Amino acid sequence: MKDQGIVQRKNDHLDIILNSPQDVTGASTGFGNWRFVHCALPEINYDAIDLKTVFLNKTLNAPLLISSMTGGAKRATMINHHLAEAAQELKVAMGVGSQRIALEGQADCGIDKSLRKLAPDIPLMANLGAAQLVGAKGIDAARRVVEMIEADALIIHVNPLQEILQHDGDRDWAGKLDAIAQVVRRLSVPVVVKEVGAGISATLARRLIDVGVSAIDVAGAGGTSWAAVEGKRADNAHLRALATAFADWGIPTAQAVQDIRAACPHIPVIASGGIRTGIDVAKALRLGASLAGQAAAILDSATESTEAVIARFAITIDQLKLACFCTGSINLDALKTAEMVRCGRDT
Repeated sequence: MKDQGIVQRKNDHLDIILNSPQDVTGASTGFGNWRFVHCALPEINYDAIDLKTVFLNKTLNAPLLISSMTGGAKRATMINHHLAEAAQELKVAMGVGSQRIALEGQADCGIDKSLRKLAPDIPLMANLGAAQLVGAKGIDAARRVVEMIEADALIIHVNPLQEILQHDGDRDWAGKLDAIAQVVRRLSVPVVVKEVGAGISATLARRLIDVGVSAIDVAGAGGTSWAAVEGKRADNAHLRALATAFADWGIPTAQAVQDIRAACPHIPVIASGGIRTGIDVAKALRLGASLAGQAAAILDSATESTEAVIARFAITIDQLKLACFCTGSINLDALKTAEMVRCGRDT
């Protein structure tokens, strides 16, 4: 029965994000506070612009991550296969949704070795919540989800706000950092820690790096607000009011990236949370990100076809390339030093 409850929750999440995305978008990302200084004489050939980067020792054609999206419903099999095929074609990274159901239930929802067969050449990352890592079975669970998809890394997602707003959510967050440290020490692949929409502070990022975490995915405020999503799912007025009050809670993505890069200058930082265009990607990279991740922005395409996902990302990639051109940046290293100014505050 518990597994069925998790599956239904994942189904609810998909329905809400697909059918009413405007109702579950939280605070501003903060990218609107920044503007590139236009270069009217770029002195470069547009066709020579190079967007390649290296992540997890694999070369990507663009600094993009298909972010963790869904690990729940039966339709997730189709979604995950479309995403894996698109990631392989585009040569971008991919992180799967939570594999908790595959561990606790009967359905793997397409999160199995078939993903590696569809995407043999890209960085592919497994995903498990911090709540599943505490206790004697935590290390085994981490190893199993990595082996399940032959992953290059493990994403550990932390989502305390969302958990409290769920009827059966994890209310005890004592010992989570130590559990993460244990996994880092005993797992054979790198560990990435990400939030799910409320951001990671520079202070916490530093603590995570100190215990051996290899990369931080800020997953900041400005994209899908999981508090708002849980508010939509709430079956009583009290819980709905509690969730609604926190709909815009969190650290804006742009701020989280900038702060973490300043505090942890040598660690890979992934900017996710409200990344909607290639210009957002360019700004994130300029503020210190190594990659930018998209999830909700491409979910509707992922339900349609592999080709739709590829077409959606092609737009983002071309927007990023044009941003490079209009700043005179021949590659990503040049973009990271392009002139950009703060232009006010988002409203």
